[in-house]
Amino acid sequence: MALAVLLVLLYPLVWLLATSLKPTDEVLTSLKLLPSHFEWDNYTTALDGVGGVGVGRLLGNSLLISAGAVIGNVVSCSLAAYAFARLRFRLRGVMFAFMVATMMLPQHAVLIPQYIIFNKLGMVDSYWPLILPKFLATEAFFVFLIVQFMRGLPRELEEAARIDGCGPFRIFRSIVLPLTRPALITTAIFTFIWSWNDFFTQLIYLFAPEKFTITLALRNFVDQSSTSAYGPMFAMSVISLLPIVLFFFAFQRYLVQGMATSGLKG
Repeated sequence: MALAVLLVLLYPLVWLLATSLKPTDEVLTSLKLLPSHFEWDNYTTALDGVGGVGVGRLLGNSLLISAGAVIGNVVSCSLAAYAFARLRFRLRGVMFAFMVATMMLPQHAVLIPQYIIFNKLGMVDSYWPLILPKFLATEAFFVFLIVQFMRGLPRELEEAARIDGCGPFRIFRSIVLPLTRPALITTAIFTFIWSWNDFFTQLIYLFAPEKFTITLALRNFVDQSSTSAYGPMFAMSVISLLPIVLFFFAFQRYLVQGMATSGLKG
């Protein structure tokens, strides 16, 4: 039973890989999984990129945005979570409840106000609208995840540090932050995957082809000619998946550990 479910889950990936090696005329006409012959030129065309921008530049742009988002979320969300989980201040419960409530707010509800703000700041058609909000702890899900993890840490460690003269920031940097590593790595993994796969937000803010990410390039790959080059488009899709797969397998054990100890397990 488990093997059957695994085959069903893996079939789309197998189909994608097989289709990336099919001639364009077979993509929509042939029902066979394997191509009649392997069209390696699909990958050659995909590596040339779109609009004169090579796939290396596209991958670099995606990596820049994803890396900036990871750093921003890990830093800002860990600071906000530490305040909610370990510090005592007025209206802490109300503010935490308000923050959690923002997870139910659709992205489209705040898209227009955010666009107006970034447009007035002259940041449209740049990477700032995609990276800067991550440094302001706007991802309530990750704040909640790290809060749940920090609440499980023993307070005796902090009390011992206070006796030794450590303040809140020293305790956060030297004690809480190292112990929260599984939750931070979980945050980094999800942020990287979501930022890498993001299409809608990048479509709204990025106009210049040289600033396009690999996700935007996939859309333009079909529109750059009168005929849709499906084979090369699927080849570029395979190339775009490789960084995510490598990143996930490199940190998957931390992902499982972070989810199991942050109170989000089923």
